[in-house]
Amino acid sequence: MASDNQIVFFDTTLRDGEQSPGCTMHHAEKLRFAHQLANLGVDIIEAGFAIASHGDFNSVQAIAREVSTSAKAPRIASLARCKREDIEAAARAIEPAAKNRIHIFLSTSDLHLAAKLKISREQALDQIAQSVALARGYAEDVEFSPEDATRTDLEFLIKACTVAVQAGATTLNIPDTVGYTTPAEYTQLFRTLRSRVPNSGNIIFSTHCHDDLGMAVANSLAGVEGGARQIECAINGIGERAGNAALEEIAAAIATRHDRYPYTSNLVMTELYPTSKMLGEIISFNCSPNKAVVGANAFAHESGIHQHGVLANPLTYEIMTPASVGFTGQNIVLGKHSGRRALEHRLTELGHKLSREELDTVYNRFTELADRKKSIYDQDIIALLHAHDAEPLVTNAS
Repeated sequence: MASDNQIVFFDTTLRDGEQSPGCTMHHAEKLRFAHQLANLGVDIIEAGFAIASHGDFNSVQAIAREVSTSAKAPRIASLARCKREDIEAAARAIEPAAKNRIHIFLSTSDLHLAAKLKISREQALDQIAQSVALARGYAEDVEFSPEDATRTDLEFLIKACTVAVQAGATTLNIPDTVGYTTPAEYTQLFRTLRSRVPNSGNIIFSTHCHDDLGMAVANSLAGVEGGARQIECAINGIGERAGNAALEEIAAAIATRHDRYPYTSNLVMTELYPTSKMLGEIISFNCSPNKAVVGANAFAHESGIHQHGVLANPLTYEIMTPASVGFTGQNIVLGKHSGRRALEHRLTELGHKLSREELDTVYNRFTELADRKKSIYDQDIIALLHAHDAEPLVTNAS
């Protein structure tokens, strides 16, 4: 059980995240990344979908054996449909872990029941009860997810959750499977379920939000306001379609706005950026440069006005320090919008202290170059000291 202000981070990068087109990982990559997730301090790693393939089964089993080796290590989970063969495969795969979980799901919206599963509501309730009970025979920790919960009739959703809890579910995940809900709706949904599902005080409610309308992180935090204490998310927000809620954004929001979100977690915040970079290496593409928290430009400043402010006091334009999330790159980027203060700062870092007159000369050369060249590198800056159309500047190396 989580304490009232403790957030449990359930990372699904290796399961839902890997389902994103182009994000498939082979066995060694999944194992390597699972070790990094343990370094990051996530509480639960959803290592895969054991029944999906022999490769996925072997990866889940290896992660269970090698990553979850102590009481302080992450809990290892495998996804399973409400089918005996899925549940038994998941149970075998996670068995070596010191702590494990079987995560089962079944659609509950009328649309999914009719179009995808072709079963009635009553049949769905029977499958939930039987599957959760079967899973509890293999694991003490069982999570149930009513897929497409945010488009499910509320009264039926309450019935489905009640049946799952009565059968032994210890966590109820309420997924916004298609990224349809809004923050206010999601908050209210959790409040309603917590008040109307019997014995809800003894289970953990969880969020699982997709980003189809760009609200996955906002909805996840709204779910926490409604009483959820587990958040399912993925590094860099990868996942089906537009992706999952981004773990790093949620973590940074809680850490930065602790006045608004007075919660704690086991995450090691300085591992956020290294974890993001490792994922980019493994799946062969990095997140967008302007991606919050971990993007290459998340702490970059090119505007002269911003650069002047940041150099005077980082708090003028940075609400968290780059070091707080493990970022170690250069945050002052020189370009056509940069001012003298930023150019002087970089020249000093490169060992050149210029007089005011010399700086004016180099700055004029710099602006001419920046109008023609999108990226300005250190070698370009040094070359400005020895421009072909002027006498070399005499500088004092620091």
